[in-house]
Amino acid sequence: MKYPSKVKLVEVGARDGLQNEKTPVPAAVKIELIHRLQDAGLTEIEVTSFVSPKWVPQMADAVEVMAGIHRKPGVRYSVLTPNMKGFEAAVASRPDEVVVFASASETFSQRNINCSIEESIERFRPLVEAAKAKNIAVRGAISCTVGCPYEGEIAPDRVGMVAQLMKGIGVQHIGIADTIGVGTPIKVQKAMEAALRHYAVDGVSGHFHDTYGQALGNTLAALELGIWQFDTSCAGLGGCPFAKGATGNVATEDVVYMLHGMGINTGIDLDKLIDAGKFISDFLGRKPNSRAATALLNKRAA
Repeated sequence: MKYPSKVKLVEVGARDGLQNEKTPVPAAVKIELIHRLQDAGLTEIEVTSFVSPKWVPQMADAVEVMAGIHRKPGVRYSVLTPNMKGFEAAVASRPDEVVVFASASETFSQRNINCSIEESIERFRPLVEAAKAKNIAVRGAISCTVGCPYEGEIAPDRVGMVAQLMKGIGVQHIGIADTIGVGTPIKVQKAMEAALRHYAVDGVSGHFHDTYGQALGNTLAALELGIWQFDTSCAGLGGCPFAKGATGNVATEDVVYMLHGMGINTGIDLDKLIDAGKFISDFLGRKPNSRAATALLNKRAA
């Protein structure tokens, strides 16, 4: 089996990881986390989300966080912009990339953003055009690509359909997300293959939650298809507000440990990454949700 020689990780802990936290995380703590992550070698960081504070209060400080970051050359800073209003609010913060999202599940789309899949894509059309006019990259995330809390299993054809729609409005890159973490390796490969019918391998990434402990296996299954970009979250932070029981994203530390053990380059310093995850976990008052971090922190203590 020939695996990619390098892998790029998009760190989503500061946005996707923290958005569900009930206790407010001050902007200064988020900024410090981002600084620690970029110092550890992360070159793609999803910083925040320009959404209504009514729906996601944790992201109400988006402008402050973006303004407070000391930008490091070679690092790309992205923000989630669910609609044109969010995009217009984000532009002044100078993001390198904006992220839009749609679902492969019709019911999830209706429950999450109160519109059909096709309507959600059409809403993004003017946003994508405006981003391109300002030379801002656009990444698309497709949620519930293998399973949905309302519909159950999702057919790969649904993933292909959404990928085709996103391609049609000019979205440059898509992430295939197992939002509720029910996917297993073969199912994930089928979802990926459906996306790869519309995007080149360089334009597709994986986003796996670890609800059933399958995220590392699913990452390996995607690597086997040549996928070399993945969303991960330091300390395994995260969940999904519209999917009860879904646990955090796969921990960045665990993915880095696996990749380094396979001889795959990430450019990330695992020790500094563990320190970043411990920093935010200490603030939240709990241990990192990462097996690799736990093992290596115990080893340090001994």
